[in-house]
Amino acid sequence: MIALALISPIFGVWLANLINYHEPLDVAADLINQAANRTILNDTRYQMNWTPFIDYTVPGLPDWAGYIVSAFIGLAIYLVLYMALVGRRGRVKRTS
Repeated sequence: MIALALISPIFGVWLANLINYHEPLDVAADLINQAANRTILNDTRYQMNWTPFIDYTVPGLPDWAGYIVSAFIGLAIYLVLYMALVGRRGRVKRTS
């Protein structure tokens, strides 16, 4: 898992920029706006941001470092949840 976190910028930053990748819903919204010749769908992701790591970036860090930090935070969340669930299951007394 650590190796995947460390190489994640290759896929999320470098290759995405190399092939000019855009999220499919963003592309669809742009096509709808072009077909209507006016703005019907606005990009509100920066106005309605519910996460401190929008697009897996960390303020003050380059994009590739933000991907790695975001990956380790995600791994930590899963580890804490796993430990909480496994620990709870181990404490449950079985009655026979």
